[in-house]
Amino acid sequence: MPPPTVGNTWLAGRHFGIVIDAGSSGSRVQIYSWKNPIAALHDEGERVAHTLPKVEKGTQDGENWSYKVEPGISSFADHPGDLTAYLRPLLAHAIEYVPPSLHKETPIFLLATAGMRLLSSGEQVEILKETCDFFVRHSDFKIDGTSAAGPCGNNIRIITGEEEGLFGWIAVNYLMDGFTGSDRTTYGFLDMGGASTQIAFEPDKAHQEDSSTLIDVRLRLLGGEEIQHKVFVTTWLGYGTNQARERYVGMAVNEFEASRTDNSDDVVSDPCLPKNLELTEHPVHLGQTAEHAKQAHHLIGTGDFEQCMNKSSTLLNKNAPCPDTPCLMNGVHVPHIDFSVSHFIGVSEYWFSSEHVFGLGGAYDFVQYERAASNFCSREWESIVLEHEASMKIHRNAGDGEVEGKDGQIVEVGKWGPEVEIPRLQMQCFKAAWIANVLHEGIGMPRIIDSGGNATTEGERVVEQAESKGLGKKPTFQSIDTVDDIAISWTLGKMVLEASKEVPPLKASDKPIVDPLDDIPDKENFPIQPIRPFFDVLEDKLTPHLPPSLHRTSLGFNPALFLFYLSVFFIMSLVLCPLRRQLRAACLRTIRGVAKRDTDSYALEEGQFLNGNGSAMNGNTSSAPSAFRKWLRRVLPPSLRPSSRRLVRNHRPPVLSISGNTVRDSQTTPTKGSPVRPAADWTGGMVTSMSSSSSIISRSSSPLPSPGLVDEFNASSSFTRSRTPSQINSTMVPRSISRVGSLHELHHEE
Repeated sequence: MPPPTVGNTWLAGRHFGIVIDAGSSGSRVQIYSWKNPIAALHDEGERVAHTLPKVEKGTQDGENWSYKVEPGISSFADHPGDLTAYLRPLLAHAIEYVPPSLHKETPIFLLATAGMRLLSSGEQVEILKETCDFFVRHSDFKIDGTSAAGPCGNNIRIITGEEEGLFGWIAVNYLMDGFTGSDRTTYGFLDMGGASTQIAFEPDKAHQEDSSTLIDVRLRLLGGEEIQHKVFVTTWLGYGTNQARERYVGMAVNEFEASRTDNSDDVVSDPCLPKNLELTEHPVHLGQTAEHAKQAHHLIGTGDFEQCMNKSSTLLNKNAPCPDTPCLMNGVHVPHIDFSVSHFIGVSEYWFSSEHVFGLGGAYDFVQYERAASNFCSREWESIVLEHEASMKIHRNAGDGEVEGKDGQIVEVGKWGPEVEIPRLQMQCFKAAWIANVLHEGIGMPRIIDSGGNATTEGERVVEQAESKGLGKKPTFQSIDTVDDIAISWTLGKMVLEASKEVPPLKASDKPIVDPLDDIPDKENFPIQPIRPFFDVLEDKLTPHLPPSLHRTSLGFNPALFLFYLSVFFIMSLVLCPLRRQLRAACLRTIRGVAKRDTDSYALEEGQFLNGNGSAMNGNTSSAPSAFRKWLRRVLPPSLRPSSRRLVRNHRPPVLSISGNTVRDSQTTPTKGSPVRPAADWTGGMVTSMSSSSSIISRSSSPLPSPGLVDEFNASSSFTRSRTPSQINSTMVPRSISRVGSLHELHHEE
């Protein structure tokens, strides 16, 4: 049911935005809303002038603001025609909860992530094109036109991992008051999924000299003030928990095959699985060459968390060459991080692995985290399964996992919530070790407590040692899922940016707020490039036909993109070149418009006649419609060319004779055989001669041209005014020109 639109104060002056997060496992539509920035500033006053627009859930009751469908959009690579049925429920949900009167001004974004990045350029193009066509045909939501980003511009496209990190960084600091707090110290952002992990943070002032790798993030507060932060962001593909596990299995199988004997079974001991858990794994990484290594292997858990930490840490590839120091994992350059100043928020897998199984979400304490992980890994897998079954039974019966006694007190609580399933418990030991390794060995976050004192350390001692190391009471790292009932998501950061774009600037000369990657001065040489599959497809087709010197590797840029801009320039030249004279004339008319009154007065004083719009008539004027028709005649085939000549009515205009104070008409007949002046010589007037011995003004003997030969002839008349009472005050006289010595002379009888 659509929201009510009449008498609803919540909807008054409210704007909406829609984001579809098209991930690898599913697509989720999320509706956000915010008050009109001008109205919010007017209602709240100076109290909110130094804050960002308040972005909320897009439904008044906070329910049904999101809706998810499965599988991921990338699964339609082989049959993009089926996308219509897949996208229809997502669009229907947005249409239902956004007021119909606001559809045309509500932007909708479908931004695809990791799953779509793994497809070929051709597959990406087909999916994006079908998706764009669907939303344009079936909705009135605000969607960009075709641009370099794709058929629907920036509204439907694939975003990079770095863009995810930037939007997530905005979301975290928006919810944690990092932009508007008293100290204006922003939080760093960490995100880990199944395929990749990202980091985004603002280096301290002393380490911002390397501006070539920093991105300007600009936002506008409600009062019009612009805030700007220089943010570093990078992503590590293959460093998400699922792909890290695949690489780990490949490494373990390689080590096993290197030390195996001919009689040994294909059973690999795995310290990263709970004790006695058996799994069958197929190595997919590290390029196994031995025949045995390519086959499935049985892994059996030994449940040793410390050994799991040691073995999985080699996957960080800390010894990779570092061309631009300093580097973190895999030789990727990252500016120096001062953990005494920079504090980080972790989302997604950082939260799931800490909270869902261990119950340790929030402020991170490595001592407690390591203890919980060690206890879990060392448990027998059979006991874990039994506890999971008991927990699910309690949650099914009580709904929230709590069992009440006769007196209303809680007597039993399910250890794990319904979101914890068997696959999560199987991989929990490895994921816990991988997260700890990424935080401490990969990013370099201090453990605070030295290893060896972990078993006896109390929480108070943790705080004391943190303060002694200059870290303060503010936790260096904490995992968070929601703040004020709003989930931390890169989609929220995107909407905060869109709401900020609507705030009027303090000065008209201020630059508009744009997406961070659109604000890079030297885009071609920046290490982060937006995903443009349409040009990649064109490049794939062009590259085999180009010499190596014109390939991307030699040029340093996409040759297809260069050809696109060259084509646009060529087409614009073809269109504008024939109209250059008319454009110049239009510019001159605009410039001279200020002096129009003086020009008209000058024309009257010189005895020139004015046409219908008050301009002096002469032989050099040309109208824009006439010029446009001439241009059309050049570019169109003869059958489609517009006619440029108008038939002149078959009558002769009257000759006005003046005698004394009497005006009389007379008709003159063209002399038979008189030469006909070409149409190009006629400029809208007629030759006039005056006799010095007569007071009669008559037409020249030159006859009118034949009907149909006058090009743009206009027989309009104007008035001339005498300056003395003895002359006629107002006389309608056709324009006449006497060519005497290349000058126009008008003879008056004294």
